[in-house]
Amino acid sequence: MLVAGSFALGALAANEIAPSVLNAVRFWIATLVIGVAVALTGGVPRTALAAPWRYLILAGFFCTYFVLMFEGLKTAPPVSAAAVFTLTPILAAIAGWVLLRQILTSHMAIALFIGAVGALWVIFRADISALLQFDVGPGELIYFVGCVAHAIYTPLVRKLNRGETALVFTFGVLLAGSILLTLWSGASIIATDWAGLPSIVWVTILYTAIFASAATFTLLQFASRRRPSSKFFSYTYLNSSCVIFLEFSLF
Repeated sequence: MLVAGSFALGALAANEIAPSVLNAVRFWIATLVIGVAVALTGGVPRTALAAPWRYLILAGFFCTYFVLMFEGLKTAPPVSAAAVFTLTPILAAIAGWVLLRQILTSHMAIALFIGAVGALWVIFRADISALLQFDVGPGELIYFVGCVAHAIYTPLVRKLNRGETALVFTFGVLLAGSILLTLWSGASIIATDWAGLPSIVWVTILYTAIFASAATFTLLQFASRRRPSSKFFSYTYLNSSCVIFLEFSLF
């Protein structure tokens, strides 16, 4: 439900600021929020500092997802993008098997297949001829690549976590992601006319930083270590409905 707001707001702000710049700012804000929470709950233990490359690898996949999400929302309608997101459970099931040898039961496979058919029905606007011609927009294709990165990220959390709490692990990934995005978009950050940005950009940055980053990152770290990737991502089938509800409520 928290992620659903990113689609509605992201579509409004995507063409007002470079996706990498928006995400660099929101990552630093989210890092600060989680950093304060970590400091108030005992700080970062020395064991969590072992193998810092883990955070860089995870951050690389998650930064890719978010940057491509906002890049895709420049042209993809929010509901269509949310439908692309619902293809993630199948991708996560594949990644979970490759990385963790998580087994997909026949009942789960059938459920994921039905969900994928529903997602494609929305992406191709219930148009059989568009489906046969594979007439899909560039925004949806860009975002699909991002969803592949997201699907790989989730089983990697389980594989690379060495007993760190959800908050501490989230802080490590967010800090690494903030650094990566700043290095990647440094010139664009300097060139951005911050004073001239419309208010919707700041609303989007704050919402995505606090709710769609800090809060959901923590929930993701907690849940992904306790549920198989395919089951964890099955909740994304609710995402399109949440986006439709938000779009209807707002517009």
